[in-house]
Amino acid sequence: MKIYINSARESWIVDRFKNEWKINNKSNFTRFKTRANIIWIIAPWVWNHNKKIYSNKKIVLTIHHLEQSDFSKNKIELFKSRDEVVDIYHVLNEKTKNQLEEITDKPIHVLPFWIDGDKWFEIKNKQELKNYFNIDSDKFLVGSFQRDTEGKDLVSPKYIKGPDRLFEIIYDLNSKKDNLCVVLAGKRRQYIISKLKEKNIRYIYLEDLDQKDLNKLYNILDLYIVSSRLEGGPFSIMECSLTKTPIISTNVGIAKDILSEESIYEMPNYFLAKPDVATAYKNVLKYKIPMGMKQYFEIFEKLDNSPK
Repeated sequence: MKIYINSARESWIVDRFKNEWKINNKSNFTRFKTRANIIWIIAPWVWNHNKKIYSNKKIVLTIHHLEQSDFSKNKIELFKSRDEVVDIYHVLNEKTKNQLEEITDKPIHVLPFWIDGDKWFEIKNKQELKNYFNIDSDKFLVGSFQRDTEGKDLVSPKYIKGPDRLFEIIYDLNSKKDNLCVVLAGKRRQYIISKLKEKNIRYIYLEDLDQKDLNKLYNILDLYIVSSRLEGGPFSIMECSLTKTPIISTNVGIAKDILSEESIYEMPNYFLAKPDVATAYKNVLKYKIPMGMKQYFEIFEKLDNSPK
């Protein structure tokens, strides 16, 4: 069985997943569509679904999340055209599955992505890490590493990520903690930075970090906040869980699969949520490589042995 995985080529997480699959499943990976038994469309937004090319291949299509705009007439027509080629769908959570069932009768598999335990792990010496980032040891560090700003203008908030909610929480925390400092990472953070500047709230922004340094950054946080309205993952929930970073989250994506109920909040009552590091760590272990890839392999093997 040979699997071809398409690429986003935009330095986003799906390219990392492709590379991790390639490294851990060398005998079941190919760089060429023509040699593949199965083509995994992990980045559907860059997929040219030429029916002639894919007619004799088994097709797996990952849907990361569905927004209301995905149910517009034009997008449904495009979906139906692609649906003719797809054999099975892969989604990350039950909510996306329920949405997808409204527009396809093809099989849908719910399975969060895996996580590499060699790259995401707890580091005990927090002071050494704070020295590494030149951060004062007395600061209460609140982290957010997700994009919050629309790429079209680098000003408008990306509302599905909930940056307005994030700022509301940070603003409230800042009124209660004299030593609060916000730690930001990743691209397109212009919206939240402008709000923090407006209210003179301390922050640190480290835009371009490799995975090694990002793992270190998680390990210095006192709290990580997911404030999204809609998510497939987010993968930060897994990263926090494996690094034993205290985290609270809205009820999106995989939050209920990993976090305890007491760590999940609804706005504006974020303050009722409590990080539960032990439960999150226990739940994320089943998604570590190699165990986290095993169920994918089983799905692909069953598909490979089925008639086209």
